[in-house]
Amino acid sequence: MPTPLSFPIDDLPVMWLRDNCPCADCRDPRSGQKLFQISSLPAGLRVEAATGIPDGTPTGTPTGAATDEAAGEPGAAASVEVLWAPDGHHSTYPLAWLEANRPDGASHGDRRTEDGKELWVAGDLAGRLPQTDWDAYLDEPGTRARMLEAVLRLGFMLLRRVPRAEGQVLAVAETFGHVRETNYGKLFDVRVEPDPNNLAFTSARITPHTDNPYRDPVPTIQLLHCLANDAQGGETGLVDGFAAASLLRTQDPAAFEILTRTPVPFVFRDAGAELRADRPLIGTDCLGRVREVRFNNRSISTLRLPAPELEAFYTAYRTFAELLLRPELQLDLRLRPGDCLVFDNTRLLHARTAFAQDGARHLQGCYADLDGLASTLAVLRRADTLEPLAELFAGAGAAEYLGESVTMAQHMLQAGMRAEAAGAPPHLVAAALLHDVGHLEGAVTGQDLMAGTDNRHSHTGADLLGRWFGSEVTEPVRLHVAAKRYLCAVDPTYGATLSEASRYTLRVQGGEMTPAQAAAFAALPGAANAVAVRRWDEEAKDADAATPPFEHFLPLLTALLRG
Repeated sequence: MPTPLSFPIDDLPVMWLRDNCPCADCRDPRSGQKLFQISSLPAGLRVEAATGIPDGTPTGTPTGAATDEAAGEPGAAASVEVLWAPDGHHSTYPLAWLEANRPDGASHGDRRTEDGKELWVAGDLAGRLPQTDWDAYLDEPGTRARMLEAVLRLGFMLLRRVPRAEGQVLAVAETFGHVRETNYGKLFDVRVEPDPNNLAFTSARITPHTDNPYRDPVPTIQLLHCLANDAQGGETGLVDGFAAASLLRTQDPAAFEILTRTPVPFVFRDAGAELRADRPLIGTDCLGRVREVRFNNRSISTLRLPAPELEAFYTAYRTFAELLLRPELQLDLRLRPGDCLVFDNTRLLHARTAFAQDGARHLQGCYADLDGLASTLAVLRRADTLEPLAELFAGAGAAEYLGESVTMAQHMLQAGMRAEAAGAPPHLVAAALLHDVGHLEGAVTGQDLMAGTDNRHSHTGADLLGRWFGSEVTEPVRLHVAAKRYLCAVDPTYGATLSEASRYTLRVQGGEMTPAQAAAFAALPGAANAVAVRRWDEEAKDADAATPPFEHFLPLLTALLRG
């Protein structure tokens, strides 16, 4: 008797399903690359039959799919075998892969755009700078993955206590990619030079900018390693250019539009090089999402446009420049000897205050590229497991849940169970299950929260989970505290559902939102998902409820892992 199917296979686009066939006839078993052309598939393609397979593993899975067997209730299908017409081809798909990649699920999209980032202003990073010691970065794959993920998501990482050796910055770059050589060489020194060809090699103040805008493609990662810094002044500043561009789009849509469509001539000339790239200050993709910021007043050459267009451009340019100088946008750092700052040069603008020349300030820098870093992170993730999460549930999760009648682990497992029972998509089940891991991992604990100090566990948890999962899981986690504040503001009945402990933490976390804050939250792309997770969160405090083990959710979590 065929195993019943719980997955709506008939709802899937047939060409998409066939294009992802994992069998050895369709994909090279060594590389996973497709062996067919889309034009070679038969006309009139359709599913002739679909049969559930309760056990046994298919011979292959689509690229990026989980290879673990899907566990479930006895007799439940773990895979589905599809018979295709008119050519009689057979395909076998793990149900966990189908659930994780169903067309109506969350899209990973292009992580290089603003949609794949966590946009920030300086205050957002209080107590959660993406930093670690060099030894931990080298010795602990999980720590290295977390730092590389921070470069992709926040735009930077800060490595402390890197050996203060000449050329060490090249060794840092080689931990995640390849050094990109430019006319400045593989390595460049940032210090006062007697005959500088760039203001960076003086002691002058430098306002927020990106490097090498006169190149196409621009170096996408920059590294700066501090060897000495005992000069008065010389503080480093970072500005999230994507956040600033988003703010400009909200406050002055016309200026944003002008800066995305006006090509700007960026030029660099010296005795040995002449470089030029004509690109807009704000680069967008085909969907209008910010993908790149190029901003460097020192390198903009003469624009040759009709006078009215020049007037409009300079008005928009000045508006954006003034916005970038707002103090609340800039994260200020004083690099100490041994610090190495690694940042996304297509997104973050960096700045420097002026410094006195009677003190030594010496940084060494180089360039690399984001694709190499993303590749290294993906390879690290292949070898990673969910064991650290399982250990959190079994260890620290056994502790009291902040004045409630359940443990922390019971609370999260119940939330995952509630989401699952509601028929939520896998990424939301995962978010509900993992929403409070930030209480278990962070410098400021849940006990500190109960003592009156906001531990920002939603952000800490999302940062931790970025080691394994994409934004479809991490963003509802990041926003679930804000969702409580939002619901208290817009739903008069919601506050009555809060436990005494939850009402107390609400006050510590900022209280209910103002009308303006609530409107801004509701406009966020992930607001609805965060609200759903929040409601399951409040329901998951029943000491008598049957609670599944963490292992129950492992197939679902495994299917959601990023490759």
